[in-house]
Amino acid sequence: MSALEERVGLRIASMASPVRIAAARTAIVFDAACDLPAEYLNQPNVLVLPTAVKMGPHEYVDNHDAARTRAFLAELAKSGGADVETRSYSPEEMRALFLERLALDYDSIYCLTVSAKRSEIHANASRAAVDTLAAARQLREAAGITRPFLLRVIDTKSLFAGQGIAALELFDMVARGLPARDITPRLFEVADSTYGYFVPDDLHYLRTRASQRGDRSVGLVATVLGSMLDVKPVVRAHLGTTAPVAKIRGREEAFRRLFQFARQRVRSGLMTPHVNLSYGGDLADIRDIPAYMELVQECWNAEVTLHESTMSMTGCVNVGPRGLALAFASTAHAPEF
Repeated sequence: MSALEERVGLRIASMASPVRIAAARTAIVFDAACDLPAEYLNQPNVLVLPTAVKMGPHEYVDNHDAARTRAFLAELAKSGGADVETRSYSPEEMRALFLERLALDYDSIYCLTVSAKRSEIHANASRAAVDTLAAARQLREAAGITRPFLLRVIDTKSLFAGQGIAALELFDMVARGLPARDITPRLFEVADSTYGYFVPDDLHYLRTRASQRGDRSVGLVATVLGSMLDVKPVVRAHLGTTAPVAKIRGREEAFRRLFQFARQRVRSGLMTPHVNLSYGGDLADIRDIPAYMELVQECWNAEVTLHESTMSMTGCVNVGPRGLALAFASTAHAPEF
């Protein structure tokens, strides 16, 4: 490791200030697709809505357990994306969680979901919220709690690392003690300004998954030619829509250009002081790329926190093993790679 890598490596560990515990009576809920470092997900006022992932005869529960995710990734790579199914909580199951785990201990609940255009989770959570409100008020009255009760379901309009951007802004606002009248509109603003970029590693895997969903956008010819030439697509997610914006030959070159692009956006100024990255593999693979260390340095200079985490099982099912996701909130821009 070079002197620069050693210096910047220390900054990876130190640049993320200790997570501030959110206000005592505010709960934050995410579905399992949201990628964030463990220190956020493990806070006592955070609830992760798990997703069941069935692969062949085995069933996994995606609740961001790091050891289970690593074991799942090894099996997923062998399967090639075939015979994998996911199931999210039903409205009834979500309602039960909200009532049993949150209604009496918290006055405000914010539930941030994966894009409504990509999953039924937002619709299920919205239905659960309606059913929860009346029941929660009755429970609270019976317990002698007279404080107002709030439950908001927010569509992040993104997925995986992109979901984490609105979540990180929410942590910041709650820690600052902002009232709900300021928090909710700001979350909508950040969701509309979040850009997520994804680099799948295996086109054959991507085509298999697309075929299972009935999506014909990943054609056989393009898959074969792309795999032969080692071409990696860069896919952008914004306002709930995903579309390829670049094709780059070579995995490391695709990662390098994405990191360089992110540096440019950081330098131009972000809407929130956060860049969020998740990877479907060992994070050491990413840290060995010089362009990533340069992005770390750029974030440090701009007082932007770079967050990194292992991609969730749900994310890996969709992007594939060794896939990369990176997101930030920014003004409109051209995806120049």
